[in-house]
Amino acid sequence: MEAFNDIYLNLSQKSGTTRFAESGWGWKPSGGGDTFTLDHEQIMQAQWSRAARGYEVKVLSRADGIIQLDGFKQEDFDRVAKAFKVWYGINVENKEHALRGWNWGKAEFTKAELTFNVNNRPAFEVPYTEISNTNLAGKNEVAVDFSVPADANDTGTNGHLGGARARGKKSGGAKDQLVEMRFYIPGVATKKEKNEDGEDMEDGEEAEEQNAANLFYETLMEKAEIGEVAGDTFATFLDILHLTPRGRFDIDMYETSFRLRGKTYDYKIQFDNVKKFMQLPKPDDVHTLIVIGLDPPLRQGQTRYPFLVMQFKRDEEVNLDLNMKDELLDGQYSGKLLSHYEAPIAHVVSEIFRGLSGKRISKPSKDFLSHHEQSGVKCSVKANEGHLFCLDKAFMFVPKPATYISIDNVASVTMSRVGGAMAASRTFDITFTMKNGMAEHQFSNINR
Repeated sequence: MEAFNDIYLNLSQKSGTTRFAESGWGWKPSGGGDTFTLDHEQIMQAQWSRAARGYEVKVLSRADGIIQLDGFKQEDFDRVAKAFKVWYGINVENKEHALRGWNWGKAEFTKAELTFNVNNRPAFEVPYTEISNTNLAGKNEVAVDFSVPADANDTGTNGHLGGARARGKKSGGAKDQLVEMRFYIPGVATKKEKNEDGEDMEDGEEAEEQNAANLFYETLMEKAEIGEVAGDTFATFLDILHLTPRGRFDIDMYETSFRLRGKTYDYKIQFDNVKKFMQLPKPDDVHTLIVIGLDPPLRQGQTRYPFLVMQFKRDEEVNLDLNMKDELLDGQYSGKLLSHYEAPIAHVVSEIFRGLSGKRISKPSKDFLSHHEQSGVKCSVKANEGHLFCLDKAFMFVPKPATYISIDNVASVTMSRVGGAMAASRTFDITFTMKNGMAEHQFSNINR
């Protein structure tokens, strides 16, 4: 057995001890916590290179993707290489990184990570497990979004948890964190067609030229398995109008998540990230709005969307058979879902969402009706027109900027332009002053 102290696993905040043996290797945090082990049959490749804390061994495993062990000393190389060669039958490759600082190079898709090479040396690598989404940001530009956990407890980088909890995910809830990277990819590239065995065809065989950025985007989507969700789609709703973020998206419903598929953007959202779900009748007697509150918010480039706002026609009926086996429907979802729906589309989306996620659907308060017998009133936030709804314990303004105001956080409510010289005015304003110094909210031009 070979043992090494002060080794950091997958960017963990605290060090531990790594032991290599014939059966495999393990890492145990020095302060106690979860132990990480890897069977020798899982090890596919190993690489030695300079890293943040000295030298690192990067292991490619069959099940867990890339695993990093950082903190080795230069003189440890011979012991590590011998252990991998004798016990696992693997040669440890000694990799030199590119240190020129150039920001142009060649992107290479390997089995488990995206490598950016400068002069045939890797400048940096991004494991596919760290990529949450990718989008075409322009004709020659691809944006890559990185996984952002809600807090440090979601990953293995939290020190007191020992650093071995999240197999795969390495990013932790740090104060400053890289969340997006953009690649400028001009020109065209040749897409290698795959033969019947799934292998790339040799040069000279049939190949297809296409926009290089498009090819990069499609390859990354495939390699990082973005948009692919475990399990079958239980229900799909096509071409649903979204007011926030603006556009039309197809909605796929899965067991633990739902997916929005648009022409440019593609999102996978876990039901655990949904904090609020509201069904609001728009005061035009034509549409119904569904508002979904997300934490962490949806990201589109630099813009964050804490709320999704969907709009449905009230008279649009949908006839839907749920794509779910009878055993699952009668067991886990008994009393929650039906095998067949025939109702207005907004009602069907809400019911399936509630059945799958177990979330409560909020609706406007029955105690409030406007002068026009509606649940919401027309008003403005600065230059943005929308509707303010009164819920049982909150106010909700939609569509943009979607604003949720909990009554528990309201310190006072001020009504302006109501009496005196302004009594002849046809509209008035409401200002919510919040507790604990939170920003106030003003809603203007409310009809008397």
